[in-house]
Amino acid sequence: MDRPADALFFDDEHRIFRDQLRRVVSTELTPHVDAWEDAGTFDRAVYRTLGDAGVLGAGFDEAVGGAGGDLFHRLIVAEELTRSGSPGLAASLGSLVIALPPILAGGDPSHVDRFVRPVLTGDRIAALAITEPGAGSDVARIRTRAVRDGDHFVVNGQKTYITSGTRADVLTVAVRTGGEGAGGVSILVIEGDRPGVRVGRNLAKMGWHASDTAELFFDDVCVPAANLVGGDGGGFGVLMANFETERLLLAVTACEIARMAWEASVAWCREREAFGRPIGRFQVNRHKLAEMATQVQAASSFAWSVAARSRAGTATMGDAAMAKNVATDACSRVVDDAVQLHGGQGYMHGSLVERLYRDARLYPIGGGTREIMNELIARFIGL
Repeated sequence: MDRPADALFFDDEHRIFRDQLRRVVSTELTPHVDAWEDAGTFDRAVYRTLGDAGVLGAGFDEAVGGAGGDLFHRLIVAEELTRSGSPGLAASLGSLVIALPPILAGGDPSHVDRFVRPVLTGDRIAALAITEPGAGSDVARIRTRAVRDGDHFVVNGQKTYITSGTRADVLTVAVRTGGEGAGGVSILVIEGDRPGVRVGRNLAKMGWHASDTAELFFDDVCVPAANLVGGDGGGFGVLMANFETERLLLAVTACEIARMAWEASVAWCREREAFGRPIGRFQVNRHKLAEMATQVQAASSFAWSVAARSRAGTATMGDAAMAKNVATDACSRVVDDAVQLHGGQGYMHGSLVERLYRDARLYPIGGGTREIMNELIARFIGL
């Protein structure tokens, strides 16, 4: 089943890039995925391997150390890393895609040289740190405080659910430098090895086992004022703009998870027999596979159409929220159907559809919950 984006939105450069990336993933990632999932981690050297291959820099301007390309290149990377068989691995390797844009949007050449270039080569790891125990989708309620003290800020607070947080060298951190509400939110880049930065537990999760997810504590961390990006109180708008891309990434990834679950189900239904014939010959199963295919194609078409408008500068945050909800709804239905079609095999650890089922549950939550997405959509349609 062809991807709608390949035919509708891609040029030859995008198609060639996908083919090249797929070869890298098949040789460098896929053979190791099961071991990494069981271990709950993967070798840090993978970042350098993908940096050398131009994967980490895809979609980032060459002037800042990237490999060039556009938003579509970033989305292709998200899809193909997911096709390694581990959405969690893809999430960790892709954390730079949400951590670096705020630095590029509000930073200067020194920020690029110090924080962006080393991450795009794979020499350093970047993470975005927004969520706190008392503030998730409501970014305006964050409590981590950065108090100006001469040429420095002193930072105190806590973050949680931070992807790549256990080993990140570059932390793009939402802090409160002013009063309550959105106007008091700023962005500080904090090096992971600064005194007072403490990594708590590597949080155990239902899925995304190969991805590290951290609690972070900031105890009187002294950070140069030069690490402030976007100006004092300018963080909220930068973070909101960043969310649009993050939600598109989540949408296309959810579609790819659903596509993989459908593909595995088609193969299983052709091979597995019951009552003397392949189970795909039974109408109830054929129709289920047909419905799964329809959901995958419809969600993918919509997500990529929003991505095309985002690249053209005509999409809204409401559009991205719609794409995320449509994609995650489809993904949730498809992975559930996939487990059902596989029967007992679908419930076994080590089965691809079992892993996809667990991993998929995050997508209606991450990057803003489904309920928050509906609030944004309602706002953008004037309600």
